[in-house]
Amino acid sequence: MDSSNIKIIIAGGGTGGHIFPAIAIANELKDKLSIKQENILFVGSSNRMEMKKVPEAGYNIKGLWIEGFNRKSKIKNIKTICKIIFSLIHSLIIIIKFNPKIVIGVGGYSSGPILFVSSLFCKKCYIQEQNSYAGITNKLLSKYVRKIFVAYPNMDKFFNANKILLTGNPIRKDIIENNINREEALKYFGLLDNKKTILVLGGSLGSRTINNVFHKHINSFINQDIQVLWQTGKTFKYDYKNDVNRKGIVITEFIDRMDYAYNIADLVISRAGAIAISELAINAKPSILVPSPNVTEDHQTVNANTLVAKRAAIMIGENEVGRLIIKKALDIISDDDLMKNLSENIKKFAFPNATQNIVEYIINDINGK
Repeated sequence: MDSSNIKIIIAGGGTGGHIFPAIAIANELKDKLSIKQENILFVGSSNRMEMKKVPEAGYNIKGLWIEGFNRKSKIKNIKTICKIIFSLIHSLIIIIKFNPKIVIGVGGYSSGPILFVSSLFCKKCYIQEQNSYAGITNKLLSKYVRKIFVAYPNMDKFFNANKILLTGNPIRKDIIENNINREEALKYFGLLDNKKTILVLGGSLGSRTINNVFHKHINSFINQDIQVLWQTGKTFKYDYKNDVNRKGIVITEFIDRMDYAYNIADLVISRAGAIAISELAINAKPSILVPSPNVTEDHQTVNANTLVAKRAAIMIGENEVGRLIIKKALDIISDDDLMKNLSENIKKFAFPNATQNIVEYIINDINGK
């Protein structure tokens, strides 16, 4: 079968946790099928970060006018229903014009209309579910797809067991390989090799709670001679500019070189998004997880508890951050035995071949193997 003319749509986005796995899958499919980048089309939400990140990776993207339901306002949901109808029509146009053979949903509002319309045209559809608690969109769409690639065991409580394949989450190749020279990584951020470093990640959009606590207590780390690499997120990029020039404190809106960041981090404080956890596992990083309370079905808490149960991470709830996180971070980073145990245990959750396994299955499926 000549695969060079195969067209593929990858739908989803909203956060880096959906976007970067999608790009990883796209890159692997492009290489394995020997297709051009223009043969892969992304579909995202028109006002979300994928509209910037996907073109930066070299791929074309179409934006749907869509958003999730507002659980607090029925009036706003009338507008949401109109957007869904409009997105279904737009998806129909995209499918007819682009005519893909393969459609992959990676989560996010835009994956719903595209996967549903694609299934009506009998396209080969797949879902990549990153979390340990499946979202409602993927649960609804699961009946229309051929396979569901999951990152956690026991997902048959959400999906048909015959459709599930445990692969882990796709991770960017630079993070998996991470053959970076530590001296090079430290120089990139302007940090020193003789000091321990804490990496603070509030998710790609940022966390006001985590940011405020670190802003208030940043001297606690300076006094202990501990460096901090702090990603504030786009939403808060101007809020902490007065902290920028503090000694050993690096503050940035977004870290493009996460391979460098993981390389130099001794301890990571992070949200508990599925991709964040997968990256931490790949790099065997001792971690404090702070689940976001602003996600559907509280799935980040479920993700974090999966690790806590295996002593692979420490979890602090959002309402306890102000009281606990600074002391906990200082205690952990000074306890070499605990750091070693956390590193060894989280490494057991790593799936370094996730992207290859997903792509291998899809290629075999379209070839009838």
